[in-house]
Amino acid sequence: MNPKIVIIGGGSGLPVIIKPLVREAVDLSAVVTVADDGGSSGLLRDYINIVPPGDIRNILVAMADVDPEILKLLQYRFHAEDEFFAEHAVGNLIIAAMTEMQGNIFDAVQRLATFLHVCGHVYPVSNEPLVLHAEFKNGSTLAGESEITHAHQTIDHVWVTGDEPGEEPKAAPEVVTAIMNADMVVYGPGSLFTSILPNVVVPEVRQALQQTSAKQVYIANIMTQKGETDAYTDAQHLLALNAHIGAPVVNYVVSNSKKVPDDFVDFQKWNEISKQVKLDESAVKVQGAQQIAGDFLQLRDAGAFHDGQKIADKLMEILGKK
Repeated sequence: MNPKIVIIGGGSGLPVIIKPLVREAVDLSAVVTVADDGGSSGLLRDYINIVPPGDIRNILVAMADVDPEILKLLQYRFHAEDEFFAEHAVGNLIIAAMTEMQGNIFDAVQRLATFLHVCGHVYPVSNEPLVLHAEFKNGSTLAGESEITHAHQTIDHVWVTGDEPGEEPKAAPEVVTAIMNADMVVYGPGSLFTSILPNVVVPEVRQALQQTSAKQVYIANIMTQKGETDAYTDAQHLLALNAHIGAPVVNYVVSNSKKVPDDFVDFQKWNEISKQVKLDESAVKVQGAQQIAGDFLQLRDAGAFHDGQKIADKLMEILGKK
């Protein structure tokens, strides 16, 4: 039986490691945040009150086994001058339509996964849109993923609610089952406070993460993020993750030790990042985790990214499959 891997996150980081993992002999499930409220996803959320589809679209595309031209169509964005359709991705509109046809986002995604011959499972963490809240170190609070990101303040902690004030967020049952049955749970890579943590703070997800017997792995970010993780080491990322889960559950931290060249990154193009994440092996060990450091760096597009194949190989090695 193939090992079961659950990957938790959102944003653009997850597809980097999903693409090579779908080629491995694994049963892969991606748990995706539904707290995004910016860009095309945010507009659709406001217009027709659906779960924001952008992160889900990216994961579906990463796991699909269909003609590449179909994937290009799903990722295509209308031009800025196209008025009503401006900046909308075709895939987002298709997910919105399928949600209306199926009656909920979860069934819509499962149906689309069948059409796209998805190699694994794509699970929105909740069947309803969630609102991300943050309290900053100065004691102020904000609601909304895009508002929190653009505030560029130091975050203390985050939590999620339903769309209605005081509404308790509910996890999709399949998400809880996948975590409980997993051989490995992988966090990230991705924005810690706005892509990864919105999933783990859903109460049923948090409880499952505390109870599962799976090996748990955090893929440490290569660069810090302005307002979210300025000056964070890999150990400080881990500390925030464990704190939001409510227990020191992470067993391994996979950290890039390859130096990013000083003059390579275009900080205007990638304006949300600030500097390379430093490694702190002793502080990782204090939290009961093992740091796995190595060259996991891929330099492209004037930015610093994870080498997805190297990360996938390391995960398989942790599972004892390589």
